[in-house]
Amino acid sequence: MTTIRVLGTGCPTCKRLYSDVQAYVKQNHTTADVEYVTDIEKIMGYGVMRTPALMVDDKVIAVGHPGIPKLAKLLQESIA
Repeated sequence: MTTIRVLGTGCPTCKRLYSDVQAYVKQNHTTADVEYVTDIEKIMGYGVMRTPALMVDDKVIAVGHPGIPKLAKLLQESIA
């Protein structure tokens, strides 16, 4: 199963990215676990120094919120 992680500190942009990822997964009937990681040590352990960041199966695919159209494209390409 695919694991999608949103790495963020709890800022509004991080929360919006998490919400948008959850909406994408639900709308596209994707079987993926979606996690929201807020622990700074864990985030740094992934090699991420800026949040929010989006990971699919332990690979960073975006830093910052890319916007809905690009987010959908990135997830579609990464989950396929």
